[in-house]
Amino acid sequence: MSQKLRAAMIGGGPGSFIGAVHRIAARMDGDYELVAGAFSSKPEKCLETARELGIAEERASPSWAGMLESELALPADERVQVIMITTPNHVHAAPTIAALEAGFHVILDKPLCTSMEEARAMEAAAKSSKALFCLTHTYTGYPMIKEAKHQIASGALGTVRKIYVEYPQGWLSTYLEGGDHTQAAWRTDPTKSGKVGAMGDIGTHVFNLAEYVSGEEIVDVCAQLNTVVNGRALDDDGAVLFRTASGATGVLMATQIAAGEENNVKIRVFGEKGGLCWEHTDNNSLTLMPLDAPVVKLRTGGPGTSDWALANHRIPPGHPEGYLEAFANLYKNFAAHVRAHEAGKAQHPHLDYPGIEDGVRGMKFIEAIVANNAGNEKYTAL
Repeated sequence: MSQKLRAAMIGGGPGSFIGAVHRIAARMDGDYELVAGAFSSKPEKCLETARELGIAEERASPSWAGMLESELALPADERVQVIMITTPNHVHAAPTIAALEAGFHVILDKPLCTSMEEARAMEAAAKSSKALFCLTHTYTGYPMIKEAKHQIASGALGTVRKIYVEYPQGWLSTYLEGGDHTQAAWRTDPTKSGKVGAMGDIGTHVFNLAEYVSGEEIVDVCAQLNTVVNGRALDDDGAVLFRTASGATGVLMATQIAAGEENNVKIRVFGEKGGLCWEHTDNNSLTLMPLDAPVVKLRTGGPGTSDWALANHRIPPGHPEGYLEAFANLYKNFAAHVRAHEAGKAQHPHLDYPGIEDGVRGMKFIEAIVANNAGNEKYTAL
């Protein structure tokens, strides 16, 4: 195996859910070694995390800017190559831009940022940098999502006519941010989350999934954003009607007040020849529904699956692979691209990952639904 990519993390200190997920994903295939970090702006918490992870204290800093500066001062064969950013949304743009401008590859947790102004600045930095950029839209990493994309791209459904995507959660059914709940507090705070709550946190996931799987570009939206829980500052529920450039129509639903619901992301796509369905509770299956033939259920790693799916699974069929493995696929695929990029070689076509364009699309979606919801217009163009 090639030498591990040296990595640093910004964010991911004590109490961070997503920071721990990123670290597990990075370790799963042995492609990365975490050697530095700015885990928390509080020095004691930063050092606490560094010690827990076995990272030398001199390579841990409460300042992400200080950490980048220290790494740049090291010899090229010692400094980190990849920066993993797992901070709240309002601390996405500045460290991403600085890291890319310094020549570090970046893996950033979604959504991209909090405004189109930031998104454009990040896009410019990514396009002018020699380094690569990955945005962790986790659900694109599932093998059977890859299979669904392949089935549609290969013409199995014919012309796409209808797309339904949904992401129901129930964890914010009460006013959790009123107590000592860190995750709820920042996700419902406009100064940290941005213009939207549920639609930024999970709505951008299914927006990305709809475009990724169908191969369609959403061009118009008609949105209703709701704030159901009293006292909450941002939306916790919403739905969007949309149209694509080819004329397909669809519905997107994202809610965090579906009491009792967990994370059953679901996508259904229908074309002139049939449809398909994938859902998170049975993520190792993809259901194909031809118009004039029996329903077929494909399984991860099983007969009938394409090279797209096979390139993104690890174990024999029947052994479940889930969220952490899907997240790790983004890290694995990104590592393969980094190595190919630095060696001047072609990148593997089946090892894809979301990039800066996906992040900008997500921000356009947020801006459009906020504008449409406020203006009560029938449709708003992205």
